[in-house]
Amino acid sequence: MTTRFNDTILQAYKGKNINYTPTWYMRQAGRSQKEYRKLKEKYSLFEITHQPELCAYVTRLPVDHYGVDAAILYKDIMSPLPALGVDVEIKKGIGPVIDNPITNFQDVERLGTINPEQDVPYVLDTIRLLTEEQLNVPLIGFSGAPFTLASYMIEGGPSKNYSKTKALMYSQPDVWFALMDKLADMTITYVKAQIAAGARTIQIFDSWVGALHAEDYRYYIKPVMTRIFSELQTENVPLIIFGVGARHLLPEWNDLPVDVIGLDWRTSITEARQLGVTKVLQGNLDPTVLLADWPTIETKTKAILDESMNDGRHVFNLGHGVTPDIKPETLKKLTELIQTYSKR
Repeated sequence: MTTRFNDTILQAYKGKNINYTPTWYMRQAGRSQKEYRKLKEKYSLFEITHQPELCAYVTRLPVDHYGVDAAILYKDIMSPLPALGVDVEIKKGIGPVIDNPITNFQDVERLGTINPEQDVPYVLDTIRLLTEEQLNVPLIGFSGAPFTLASYMIEGGPSKNYSKTKALMYSQPDVWFALMDKLADMTITYVKAQIAAGARTIQIFDSWVGALHAEDYRYYIKPVMTRIFSELQTENVPLIIFGVGARHLLPEWNDLPVDVIGLDWRTSITEARQLGVTKVLQGNLDPTVLLADWPTIETKTKAILDESMNDGRHVFNLGHGVTPDIKPETLKKLTELIQTYSKR
């Protein structure tokens, strides 16, 4: 018997009236789940993402266990970069490490282009497999945004202040804009392939762009983001942008051709509206709240839902990703609270 497809979150992303506030959680797949930890004893992240059956299994886990209203593809924002000739290694306790960082125009010129069917077939096969398995909620595909990807490519790994990234941006603008164009082309091609394979909505993670001043964002970043989203609009799927510490950029994001703006925990729904944001909002419980006692979790969740129901154009999420120390039973209980408390 086929399970009825739950498109509530797609309706919410389109700004339509729905009968409860839908939810999913960034980094909901893996990390805190015992089934995933058991897999990680045998396989690396790289090995899981390169095996469609395993990757689809991990992607489905939170849908089956928590009852969330969307699945998000289990993979890393670094996945498409090797196709461009970038040597990426995910090091435990560090994150993505790149041994050939970008420093000049020649480095940018050496970057290749992506052919998704040839370069990341495992990503597309995972999406197709989930579609064939009749996943009963929409699948969210995603990509890193040019600034966030560039920050790893220039710094050589994670950074606290993005000093090398900003230095190149300010001192070599020709190199910077050439890199932005390369990464924009890759993002558009990569995301369109995910949609063609079956992704029903797309989130672009510009996780670290909050490190920029709004004026710099307008000059160095906004044009390329406008191009990306304008080209993706033709695919007719909801488009989401998310970043951390980006409150000052919300008015800039509201100008972009996106459908949904993700908030981190620093900015409430009401505050975003006061800043002039008119798009559908997504967020934004602080993930660390989920390590507190249940009465605290319940109080803070209901406060967001009260704003959500008053606003009418909101999808619940965390203000950043699930951390490994958050208990799966807490996420299941949280989902039940959201869906029952917000019932219209």
